[in-house]
Amino acid sequence: MKYGFVIPSGDARTVANLAKTAESANWDAIFVWEPVWGIDAWVSLTAAAMVTERLRLGTMITPISRMRPWKLASETATLDNLSGGRVILGVGLGAVDTGFHAFGEVTDRQTRAELLDEGLDILTGLWRGQPFRYSGKHYQVTECDFFPPPPPVQQPRIPIWMVGAWHWPKSMARALRYDGLLPNVLDANKQHQPLTPEAVAAMAAFIQANKPNEPFDIVVEGETPGDKPGEALAKVRPYAEAGATWWLEARWQISRDAAGLQIIEERIKQGPPIFSEK
Repeated sequence: MKYGFVIPSGDARTVANLAKTAESANWDAIFVWEPVWGIDAWVSLTAAAMVTERLRLGTMITPISRMRPWKLASETATLDNLSGGRVILGVGLGAVDTGFHAFGEVTDRQTRAELLDEGLDILTGLWRGQPFRYSGKHYQVTECDFFPPPPPVQQPRIPIWMVGAWHWPKSMARALRYDGLLPNVLDANKQHQPLTPEAVAAMAAFIQANKPNEPFDIVVEGETPGDKPGEALAKVRPYAEAGATWWLEARWQISRDAAGLQIIEERIKQGPPIFSEK
């Protein structure tokens, strides 16, 4: 089990400072969210890269449907080179209530799914380098030879973690094309259900059946008490035993002010609930 910390707020300097603290406290990664309008995720992660050496750097999540995929390809490849191969790209459709309407972004779910798929095709194609061309429903790309960036350090690509809806075949098939699953459990009426260790075990079996012997991450979010390591381990262990490979400490509801950041910093300093065998 590896451990990441989702930093829910703060400017780029704050993220950099918290990332440095996280590396010292033995976290494996930090993640930031990517708003429609707000503190830029890639500037924040770049600041974090400059003050850390081993910490992985990622997004939770990047909604590719509202982005220029070639711009995202440039940002991710540049940061992967700067950091020595430490980027993780978390992707999904995104939540439309985070500013999509205010800025005229596409909100239709089917169209966003099409843009996500085409955007990922372009992103991964550009990472492989030129010559590259693409013809899709929404995007057309012709070959170009003007100063492309070097490919990412990580090969065959920067790891892509995809939001996937468990029990929904099309969503799971999309996730399996990439490198990790950010699971949502939906019932027959598409209502969200709790993510249990039993559900994780079923996902792990499904993944093994469809991608046998291939590296693939299952990523679980939650909260653990940093001042009660035994209780924290008791919460994480069932997910690890079920097949989860990452635990992300995520406190999305915390106040986004100085008091909230102080709580986040204190929890980071307490470190993850590391198993003795790690």
